[in-house]
Amino acid sequence: MFDITSSKLLILAIVALIVVGPKDLPILLRTVGKYLGVIRRQAAEFRQQFDEAMREAELDHLKKEFENVKREVRATMDEGARAVDSQIEAAAVKADPPRFGTSMPVTSPSPDKPAETDAPLPAPAVAAPDKEPDRGAA
Repeated sequence: MFDITSSKLLILAIVALIVVGPKDLPILLRTVGKYLGVIRRQAAEFRQQFDEAMREAELDHLKKEFENVKREVRATMDEGARAVDSQIEAAAVKADPPRFGTSMPVTSPSPDKPAETDAPLPAPAVAAPDKEPDRGAA
C-alpha cells in the first residue's frame, strides 16, 4: 500500500527528530504506535465482519440451491407416483374376470343398525359387590 523504503524511513526519522525534538520523540512514537494498533484492530474487525457477511451470503445461496433440488426431487417423485398409479389402473382394467363365475358384492352392516343374526345377545356381566375387609374389633 505505502511504498516506504529504508532510505525514506531514515529521512522521515531525521525530520521528526528535528521538528519534534529528541525529548518529545519517544512520546510521539508511543502515541503513533497506539493509534496504529487501534487502526489495525478496527481493520481486522471490519475484515472479520466482511468475511462473515460473505459466508452468510454464500450460505443463503447454498440454501436456495438445496431448496431448488428439494422441489425438483419432490416433482420427480410425484411424477413417478402418478406413472405407477396409471400403470396399476391400466393393469386392473386389463385383468381377467374371475374364473369361478360372477361374484356378489360384499355388503357390510352400516354402523347405524347392528347386523342381524339368529343368535341371542349375551347377557351383560354383573360384577360381584366388593366386601370391605374386616378391620377387627377394637
